[in-house]
Amino acid sequence: MAEALKIPTMAEYAAEGKQPEVLFWVGCAGSFDDRAKKITKAFVRILTRAGVDFAVLGTEESCTGDPAKRAGNEFLFQMQAVTNIEVLNGYGITRIVTACPHCFNTLKNEYPGLGGTYQVMHHTKFINELLKEGRLRLEGGKFKGKRITYHDPCYLGRANNIYEAPRELIEKLDAELREMKNCKQRGLCCGAGGAQMFKEPEKGEKDVNMARTEQALETEAGIIAAACPFCNTMLTDGVKGKEKEGQVAVMDIAELIAQAEDL
Repeated sequence: MAEALKIPTMAEYAAEGKQPEVLFWVGCAGSFDDRAKKITKAFVRILTRAGVDFAVLGTEESCTGDPAKRAGNEFLFQMQAVTNIEVLNGYGITRIVTACPHCFNTLKNEYPGLGGTYQVMHHTKFINELLKEGRLRLEGGKFKGKRITYHDPCYLGRANNIYEAPRELIEKLDAELREMKNCKQRGLCCGAGGAQMFKEPEKGEKDVNMARTEQALETEAGIIAAACPFCNTMLTDGVKGKEKEGQVAVMDIAELIAQAEDL
């Protein structure tokens, strides 16, 4: 994928004695999950169109340690975090952008205590700034008038108070934003947080992702917009569980922007 899209690595930049404008932290999902790879590619096309000078760590990037920490393995988390911090500090990284709220929260709030302090941005806020600065323009009307509902990822919304950037991007698509009954500060988890993504759910009356999908379907929106690869997976499973995959699409904000502009 890196060769096809010509994505430079930090090692290549360092060899030339250069520093990129921003480091794109891809994350485990964006690197290895087939569905999330499409989000990565969409965001790379946006960065390229906007003329952003960026690089990735490539094989030097490891898991931030978020799943280990949330599952209670602090020792493993610190091992993973310290390894990443040594790499980041070795390259003199100051700005990081990522499409994963789990990576975003960990890099922004957990790493400073271990010696890694950076300016970390989520891709929705970064894209919004590119638009406000005039480096990126939204002229496509592909989603004009379409009903879109937005799911707030826990680590983006309630954990870091980022609610408006993704919604502003949806509104810039000239789409009709329909809010779920649980949104913003009252948002409902997709069911993947706290390392729940990697285990079977406990017995109960209903899986969390199904409850959240039901709220999304109640809005009668044709698109469920997400801003997290984990949320994307859980909501996609929920839509399939409701046998609505033919009528309702689950898309990342970056995919909406890239498709609107035919990037």
